[in-house]
Amino acid sequence: MAIFLLFASLSAVGQSEKLKMAKLKYNGGGDWYANKTALPNLARFCNQYLRTSFDEEDAVVEVGSPELFDYSYIYMTGHGNVVFSSSEAENLRNYLVSGGFLHIDDNYGLDPYIRLEMKKVFPELEFIELPLDHPIYDQKFKFEKGLPKIHEHDNKPPQGFGLIYEGRLLCYYSYESDLGNGWEDKRIHNDTEAVRQNALRMGANIIAFALTQY
Repeated sequence: MAIFLLFASLSAVGQSEKLKMAKLKYNGGGDWYANKTALPNLARFCNQYLRTSFDEEDAVVEVGSPELFDYSYIYMTGHGNVVFSSSEAENLRNYLVSGGFLHIDDNYGLDPYIRLEMKKVFPELEFIELPLDHPIYDQKFKFEKGLPKIHEHDNKPPQGFGLIYEGRLLCYYSYESDLGNGWEDKRIHNDTEAVRQNALRMGANIIAFALTQY
């Protein structure tokens, strides 16, 4: 499978072959399709500031598909229910332990469902909150206070959680932040440019860390 274990370093990524990111399509009724303009904008931002070569076309991949292994970064969002079948959980686990990276971005309401479903993927692991000095907050851009707050939900602080497998962060979970909303076109949420830049910079940090943590 083409999981490319390409994560050696950003400078080693060949510009002749585009990297690919995709939104994760899942079952259960949750709106996996939210934040329609987010990934193209993030890809464009990363290509500009990280000198990556991401395909800027919007892409979707199903959690149980073998095509999952074609993507270096998978983005998952939504507001509601998530259900992974046993075969989907196995496919996602194989993707992640083979070098893939999953970013779960709670769009408000995802939390109780995704925690249960990720237990199907990694029953032996628990989400842990990453400390403020974790390198994911100090890549191209520095976030001394950790994950930025983009949209308000329940007056809770933003938190960044991770699943760590054999010393590698293979899943980053942004909670009470709503990064993906900040990546969207300005017309959608009418966020200030400062808020949007904060969201995009944190997204770029996640990408940079995912590509270089080996």
